[in-house]
Amino acid sequence: MILTRQHFRFLAPPAFRGKSKRWFEESKKSVWPAVCLLLTGFGSGCSGEKPSPPPPASGPASLSGPASMAPAHQSTAGSEKALGSLRISVPAGWVEQPPSSSMRQAQFLLPRVEGDGADGELVVFYFGPGQGGSVDANIDRWVGQFGQPDGSASKDKAKTSRSQIAGMQVTFVDLNGTYQAPIMPGAPERHNSPGYRLRAAVVETPDGPWFFKLVGPEKTIGKWAESFDQFIRSARRV
Repeated sequence: MILTRQHFRFLAPPAFRGKSKRWFEESKKSVWPAVCLLLTGFGSGCSGEKPSPPPPASGPASLSGPASMAPAHQSTAGSEKALGSLRISVPAGWVEQPPSSSMRQAQFLLPRVEGDGADGELVVFYFGPGQGGSVDANIDRWVGQFGQPDGSASKDKAKTSRSQIAGMQVTFVDLNGTYQAPIMPGAPERHNSPGYRLRAAVVETPDGPWFFKLVGPEKTIGKWAESFDQFIRSARRV
């Protein structure tokens, strides 16, 4: 801000008003610093320069970095999920998650019941026509990932059934025991989770089989067992 004679007359005490221009110029040299300080307190400058404009508000974060995973979301009753040529209804209460590996076509969390230490996890696999192994080979592998407290063979305890759904052959398997699958495919470390349950199904389509594997604590899987059956039985081709 530039101090003028009019400013000085306004800011100076009454005894100093009406003085000559020369007196004003001389007095400004001594009074100016005090006036400057006063004006600065009100946000004005003492020079003739314009104040710098405030920095622009920050825009949204750049989208050029790695994409974050999509957040999990809870399904609504009867919401439909597309799986290749299949359409299937996702039960209420299931939580769809981004697949944790490229081998998984879909992944759902089934919330645990009170007292259980983990949620149920449903994983959907598809490898293409003629890929992924036979139905029996996959069921045998899943059953082999469970041990029995009495040392008996899990294959003797597994319950399997077959049915036709929308013209497709579907095989179900149900088994309780200690879950001992590798923590990751090919890893030497294994789960050691007693009191777990397997509910799984293989849906055979002209485009190849779809594999549905649900694992979790017995009580939690028991809560969602009926909705799992409804989920599989809702499958149809489009």
